[in-house]
Amino acid sequence: MASKGVLLVLTCFLLINTKVSSDEEKNELNNAYNKPPPPLPPVVKASPPPPPPSPSPPPPPVAKASPPPPSPPRNTKECGVLCVVRCKNHSRKNVCLRACVTCCDRCKCVPPGQYGNREKCGKCYATMTTRGGKLKCP
Repeated sequence: MASKGVLLVLTCFLLINTKVSSDEEKNELNNAYNKPPPPLPPVVKASPPPPPPSPSPPPPPVAKASPPPPSPPRNTKECGVLCVVRCKNHSRKNVCLRACVTCCDRCKCVPPGQYGNREKCGKCYATMTTRGGKLKCP
């Protein structure tokens, strides 16, 4: 029986102790909820990072000096070199070369390129015709 009494005393002690501790915890929790929260440290806004430096505009392209216009051919030999370029893709090269050299001798000019551009050599080259009335110069 004594053991039952000891057990009863221990059980009561534990219940009272548990009750007291749970009440204290409730009070602490209530106090924690009822207390105003501690003030937050002031928020300091960081200044935005400076904008990246804008790239300086590229320098204007330097215009390459165009080569000076070729001097007019002085003789048949100079005309021949220019006419070879002019008649390079012609289907009848010999006929083209003969007409081109004749026009070059008379007008002192051969247009650039392999076709067209007759107006670059002026009216003489652009309007020269054969006996049949067709344009002579290629």
